[in-house]
Amino acid sequence: MRTAHILLLCILGAALLSAVNCNNAVNPDNCCFEFYPRRLNKNLIKSYELTDHRCPKSGVIFVTKKLGRQICVDPTLSWAENIMRFVDESSF
Repeated sequence: MRTAHILLLCILGAALLSAVNCNNAVNPDNCCFEFYPRRLNKNLIKSYELTDHRCPKSGVIFVTKKLGRQICVDPTLSWAENIMRFVDESSF
């Protein structure tokens, strides 16, 4: 009888842990928590991605051509908007 209780507790514990792991999968992948403080050269940027709407801050992630680095920038800055427009126009 005691073994059955221990087995039941183990199964219940495993089910709870799997539920916790599943809940972590619904969070956004890329969020910006700090923004890059300086202006970027538009010729160094290969692509960009807007952060998910569930992130605490809205941002844009620029990916560099040479090393593929991801740089978070405030999307409301005029130079960031210009880079996004430049990348969009050059991708056609």
